[in-house]
Amino acid sequence: MVRFLKMHGLGNDFAVFDARNQGLALDAGLARAVADRRRGIGCDQVIVIERSDGADAAMRIWNADGGEVESCGNAARCVARLLMEELDRDGVTLETAGGPLSCTVAGGGLVTVDMGTPATAWDRVPLARAVDTDRFVLEVDGTSYPAAAVSMGNPHCVLFVDDAETAPVATLGPRIETHPLFPNRTNVAFVAVRDRGHLRMRVWERGTGITQACGTGACAAAVAARRRGLADAKVEVQLDGGMLAVEWREGDGRVLMTGPAALSFKGEIDLSVLAA
Repeated sequence: MVRFLKMHGLGNDFAVFDARNQGLALDAGLARAVADRRRGIGCDQVIVIERSDGADAAMRIWNADGGEVESCGNAARCVARLLMEELDRDGVTLETAGGPLSCTVAGGGLVTVDMGTPATAWDRVPLARAVDTDRFVLEVDGTSYPAAAVSMGNPHCVLFVDDAETAPVATLGPRIETHPLFPNRTNVAFVAVRDRGHLRMRVWERGTGITQACGTGACAAAVAARRRGLADAKVEVQLDGGMLAVEWREGDGRVLMTGPAALSFKGEIDLSVLAA
């Protein structure tokens, strides 16, 4: 039997495994089985904590479809909370495929993650061809959508809409996720600007679908809104699951994301049964 934790950040939920002291042979098929909400644990992402030579721990991330991805802001807060409690410290660093993350206690049960500097060059998002990532036209099934693109260690397409509540997240999200412009597929954020300090966002996550929250997506939306002159450097991003505070720090260009990290329950699972 293998122990796991079920955690979430604003309803974006994870099955978290600690593989620092014992190996865990996770592949795409097993990740899909773990994430299955009827036959497995059920989650948006599967998280594995591993040893790291240059950080307090490494974090690997599999989406519900079994694809391993670069970064997850909500999961970073959850893993950071575990490590800070374990080490009795106010800060830890995480190694991820999307780059190192520095995490600190923010008080009131909140965790701040330094998500690093956003990448907005078309070839770093990445996109399949050169465009102005602040504002370009995306053609989907004969309809044109003004869009922006940002990488927060993983790719994001941001669509600014009048009303996020009625945005076609379930239908347009998957079409944009697999659009040829995005060679690694993309997360899709539907963002309404309420005022310069408040954004309302709904999200289609690459390899998972509609989720309650997306930390890297909230950061990408804040960056895209700032670059278009629609928002201030500090914003609150209201997601389906709750609110994240995002600051695109003007001094060094780094993005700070602050939000909660919650433990739902602990359990054990026989992964060999799922693998069968």
